[in-house]
Amino acid sequence: MHDTNLLQLITDDFAPAQQLLELLQTESLALHGRDMPLLEEILARKQALIILLEQHGRKRSEILASLNLSLDRAGLEQLASQSSIGDQLLSQSDVLTDLIAQCQAANVKNGQSIVMQQAATANQLKILTGGEPPALYDASGTFSKLQKPRALSQA
Repeated sequence: MHDTNLLQLITDDFAPAQQLLELLQTESLALHGRDMPLLEEILARKQALIILLEQHGRKRSEILASLNLSLDRAGLEQLASQSSIGDQLLSQSDVLTDLIAQCQAANVKNGQSIVMQQAATANQLKILTGGEPPALYDASGTFSKLQKPRALSQA
């Protein structure tokens, strides 16, 4: 009974995990295009999917804990060894684990994109407000800093 409930929870997470992966891929495009309305919509949908996936994850952990099994792959393998659907349980768990790993990789990529855009924006703000002078090439082709920084509004 516990094994079938666990398998059902795992298979129920395929659709939300796939949707999350697709949202993360769309988010990557929206980040590059700086499409703020789309990013806000994606954020709301991502949060709902993450909450659902976390709830199912807790339920899976509760099932393993109620059987006095560890809450990791070893506990799942132990349950699978005693179940008639053990092979299916492990294979479906592997599929979900791979899907979640793809989501995490896409999320890391999006995070790196955000950091790069923040750095570019900070640099542009420095130029506009007359902060540290940007390093530029001079007329002779050598790399040098501007002598007197001026805010763009004062140029």
